[in-house]
Amino acid sequence: MSIGFCTANEPRPTNGRPVNGPDTLAQRVIIHANINRRLAALTLVIGLFGVTSVDAQTGSPRKQDDPPAVHSSWDDLLEGVSTAEDWANHRKILQKRFLDLIRDDKKPERPSLKLKWHESVVVDGVYTRWLVSYQVENDERAHAFLGIPLKLEGKGKNPAVVVLHGTYPRGKELAAGLEDNPDKAFLDHLCRRGYIVIAPDHFVAGHRIPPEGSYDTRRFYKKHPDWTAVGKFTYEHSIAVDVLVSLEQVDSARIGVMGHSLGGQGTLFLAAYDPRIKAAACSCAAPTFRHNPRAESWARNRWYVYFKHLRPALLRGERPPIDFHEIMALVAPRPLLEVLSLDDGDPLTQRQRVLMLMKVMDVYKLLGVPRNFAFFVHGHGHAVPHESRELIYGWLDAHLRPETTKTRLVKGTPSGR
Repeated sequence: MSIGFCTANEPRPTNGRPVNGPDTLAQRVIIHANINRRLAALTLVIGLFGVTSVDAQTGSPRKQDDPPAVHSSWDDLLEGVSTAEDWANHRKILQKRFLDLIRDDKKPERPSLKLKWHESVVVDGVYTRWLVSYQVENDERAHAFLGIPLKLEGKGKNPAVVVLHGTYPRGKELAAGLEDNPDKAFLDHLCRRGYIVIAPDHFVAGHRIPPEGSYDTRRFYKKHPDWTAVGKFTYEHSIAVDVLVSLEQVDSARIGVMGHSLGGQGTLFLAAYDPRIKAAACSCAAPTFRHNPRAESWARNRWYVYFKHLRPALLRGERPPIDFHEIMALVAPRPLLEVLSLDDGDPLTQRQRVLMLMKVMDVYKLLGVPRNFAFFVHGHGHAVPHESRELIYGWLDAHLRPETTKTRLVKGTPSGR
C-alpha cells in the first residue's frame, strides 16, 4: 500500500492540476483538509506495525512507551513515609491536627445516655421503627429513629449502621422514607436488608430546629464560642454509636456508618473520629480545602458555619494544617468507600478529588489492605442514584455481613427423563 503525502513546501494538486502554491483561502482550506485526511491514513497504517501515534508537531511517529508516573499535590500525604511503622508515627500527627481542626478539646463532658423509648410502629411486618431520645449534653437531648428488623429478635448479636442525613429540616423522617426523596430513605432500605439502624437528627434540625431556622448555628456558637459545628455533630454521632453499643442485639464489632451530602461529610468525620466504626460509605461528601475556589464557605459568616475560627485564615488564602485526604487516611485500615459525582460543584475541584482518592489508596496499599478502600465516580450530580445506593449497601454487606455475599456453584439435579 502506498500513501500520497505532500509536505508544506511541495507543490500541491488543485482540481487535478499542479500549481506552485495556494492562491486563495478556499484552496488553502482544501489543501489542509487533504493533508489531515492523509495524516489520518498514515497513522492507521503505521499503527498496524506497532506505532501508536504521530507527533502533532513534527508528524513523525512516536513509539509505544510506559505510562508516565502520576504526580499531584496530594502526594504530600505520604511524604517521608515508606513503611507501616512510618505511617503509624505520621498518623499520630494527623490525628492531633484533626482533633485541633474540630476543636475536640472544647467539647463538654460526655453525659450519661438516659436513653428513652418513645412511640413505635411496625413497618410492613419487616422491622420496628422506634423514636428514641438520649442526652448529648447535660441540658440537651437528641432524637433519632431506631429500626430493628423483626427477624433479628432473639438471634444474638447483629451488625448495625449509623445513617446520617443531608441538609433537610426533618432529617430522620427523610432517612425513614416518610418525606421527600425515597432514594434517601437509608434507614428503611438497610432495615429491610437486615441491619439495626439508628438515624439521628442533625443538631440544628428535627426536634432541635433553632428559632432562627433549621441549620442556623448562631445559638450554638453563642453557647460554645470556642467549639465547632463539625466537632459538635461528630461528637453527637459518636454518642449515637453509644446508643447502638448499649443494645443487646448489636454486635459492637460490626458497626458501620453511611450518609449523603452533609451526611457524607459526617460519615468521613465520624469514621476518622471513632474507631468503633468498622466500615464507612459516603456519598457526595465535602469539598476539600485546597484547589477549592470557595474554601471560605467552610467558615462563612451566616447560616450554617462549620469552622468559625478558620474564617480569618481562609480569607487570607491560608489553608488549615490538615486536608481531606489526610482525614480520610485516618480511617485506614478500616473499610472506606467514597461515591462522588464529577458534576457536583466545581468540575476542576471534583477532578482533583479523584487524584486525591488515588493517593488515599496508596495508604491502604502500604498497610496491605487495598481491598478496604474504593471509590466510584458518576455523573448524576448531587444525588444518590440506584447504582450508588446498591454499591454502598453492597460495601456494607461485604464488610459487616460477609456471610451474605458468598456465591456458590449451581448443582443441577437430573430430571430422570
